[in-house]
Amino acid sequence: MSTVTGGGKPNIRQVATLAGVSHMTVSRVLNDHPSIAPATRERVLKVMQQLNYRPNSAARALASRKTNRIGVVVDSVIEFGPGSTLRAIEDAAHDRGYTVSSVAVSADRAVTAQDALMSLMAIGIDALCLITPRTSSIDLLREVSSGIPTLVVKAEPEDDFFTVSVDQRAGAALAAQHLIGLGHREILHFAGPLDWLDARGREQAWHEQLREAGLPARPSVVGDWTSDSGYAFGRTVEVDFTAVFASNDQMALGLIHAFHERGIRVPEDVSVVGFDDLPDARHFLPPLTTVRQDFRALGTLSVETLLAELEGDDVPRRTLLEPELVVRASTAALASRALLRP
Repeated sequence: MSTVTGGGKPNIRQVATLAGVSHMTVSRVLNDHPSIAPATRERVLKVMQQLNYRPNSAARALASRKTNRIGVVVDSVIEFGPGSTLRAIEDAAHDRGYTVSSVAVSADRAVTAQDALMSLMAIGIDALCLITPRTSSIDLLREVSSGIPTLVVKAEPEDDFFTVSVDQRAGAALAAQHLIGLGHREILHFAGPLDWLDARGREQAWHEQLREAGLPARPSVVGDWTSDSGYAFGRTVEVDFTAVFASNDQMALGLIHAFHERGIRVPEDVSVVGFDDLPDARHFLPPLTTVRQDFRALGTLSVETLLAELEGDDVPRRTLLEPELVVRASTAALASRALLRP
């Protein structure tokens, strides 16, 4: 058996490491969850005894008190994806007789992810969902054990939490394959902030698709998700490419606006693909080819996963939803022409 060293009182993560289980399994043992196998329960209890581990009684009381409430921590709720996911979770929870209490992590970090977690635990929740696209918020959750079923809306798997997401890499692959299939060979990626897990996954998949097609992978340009950042970039960029994959629809909108002002035609001169399928994307000029994320299905799946775990049912640790490419008028086959210059 491995050992854990370090000063201070033993914590739930040390118990989990020594017992060879997740910290959620340790929490279930503490709360007499019916889904724990007898051999696993015995192993965890033995490690607790060896470490002289004493769980926090206040945290256990909060975890065991039935509230019919799901807590949600939202990072960057003003962005379309997190905000849409939260609304879908609220609707799905209501349909199952649950309420949702949400706390938004502020952009200036005046309200931190830790503040949000602590405030939700203080009011009492049955389950916790994190719509936290940044790595730092998830790292914090690993340090702060909630002792209740916890789900993170992210595409990458986690050992300690349930994860659900639209498959970001698959979506970016659809966008890249669409442009490659139209004959484009010089494809720029206008990425979102790369501390966002979704933006990072989309960029990585774009690189992979170009590499598999034997195409040059030029450096990504990083925006901030806003139309303004797309517009600012489009106003000055040297157009030595024939297509752009923008990491969200809003940046694509700003880019198309700037190209229009410069006399660069979309899609005749440059094809543009976005991501998300905003409700207004079909009304862009031209209507935007984009990757659709089904946020309603994502919210429903998040709630169903948490409630199934509360009821002791078998639940997949990771579930991915398939995205959909929506082809509209902003992309076209590559014309035989010289590349534009500003």
